[in-house]
Amino acid sequence: MNVPIMNVPLKNSQDLSWRYWFTLPIYPYGKRRTIRREVVKDTIWTFEQIQGIFYVVVPIRMTAVKMEQGGLLIYAPVAPTKECISLVNELEAEHGSVKYIILPTISGLEHKVFVGPFARKFPNAEVFVAPNQWSFPLNLPLSWLGFPSQRTQLLPEDSSQAVFADEFDYAILGSIALGPGSFEEVAFFHKRSRTLLVTDSVLSIPEDPPAIAQLDPYPLLFHAKDRASDLVVDNQANRRKGWQRIALFAMYFQPSVLETIPWTQVFTEASQAPDRSKKAYYGLFPFRWKPHWQRSFEALRGDGRLFVAPILQTLILNRAPQETLTWADRVANWDFQRIISCHLHSPIAARSQQFREAFSFLEKHSAVSAGLFNISTYPLPEEDFKLLQDIDKNLNKYGIVPPPKEKV
Repeated sequence: MNVPIMNVPLKNSQDLSWRYWFTLPIYPYGKRRTIRREVVKDTIWTFEQIQGIFYVVVPIRMTAVKMEQGGLLIYAPVAPTKECISLVNELEAEHGSVKYIILPTISGLEHKVFVGPFARKFPNAEVFVAPNQWSFPLNLPLSWLGFPSQRTQLLPEDSSQAVFADEFDYAILGSIALGPGSFEEVAFFHKRSRTLLVTDSVLSIPEDPPAIAQLDPYPLLFHAKDRASDLVVDNQANRRKGWQRIALFAMYFQPSVLETIPWTQVFTEASQAPDRSKKAYYGLFPFRWKPHWQRSFEALRGDGRLFVAPILQTLILNRAPQETLTWADRVANWDFQRIISCHLHSPIAARSQQFREAFSFLEKHSAVSAGLFNISTYPLPEEDFKLLQDIDKNLNKYGIVPPPKEKV
């Protein structure tokens, strides 16, 4: 789907400034670009920024929906830079003011930190947050976390009681216990446009890097290197190569096609290399890609299929398989034709059956486990889950999180 991109001209670097970057000190820190896209004409827009660690950068996205009653509903705010707010103000001038701001998660710090500052830019908007909010290491009141106390309230457990129930339905997944806190997500369904809004639950990965990641291609080119001394030409092939490796990092942390190098070997190879061009690609975390790394990406992406992120499969949703499947069944009853996720690719052309199939990893007797799958439902390669499974075992061993439950 080709979606038009709209940006206001930048006046100076202050347009990109995010002054509270220290509350979540991750790349790109205090300077954040924003891209606005119109997804459904005069109805739905997305606002994309970038975030990451060690140049493993992925999009983070908020969605604005024009309401029939007038005004805008904002789902999962991003950093309210001057550029971002100018783009929202343009919509307000044509479609009405921001009326509702939604925080659809309780554990996603990369979403939660923006809500208070964003809400202060729109002093007449009501703020609705997912129930069972918590903070770590101290469980503080929302007002202490920057949420406007007079305008912030919990989403009703019964979506029919919400003030915007005529235009939206929603379903709450949670609260899944995770030791020090819990996981919760609220999926929103915009009835008129038949659009499903989700936070982290399902994803799709594009073959080429998203537009927001190409505004500053350095992270893409950094990960396109095979050796530390490589001088990578800035072209679309290398940007694509870097993006696909970033996707593997982001999904698995350490996929099977990544070879880690002992530091003793690092020093030995470095001292024996006749010139810098022979040195392998090393960093704080010494590694190099195996020659067949792209096959792992192709297995992850499929044909642009919908899937649940490996970290959710391995560390979170398997703690509550029945509750998750009940939620997925409810969401799958909505007649949507597209999904907008807060990360990676969006909008995703997908229907309820594809959404429900993404959660089949929680079932003992699904079409996938029975071998009745196609490229969209094929399970992710087991070997790429090894690091996540090791993390899971250690978390269980030390009693940090409860053990996973059996598949349903």
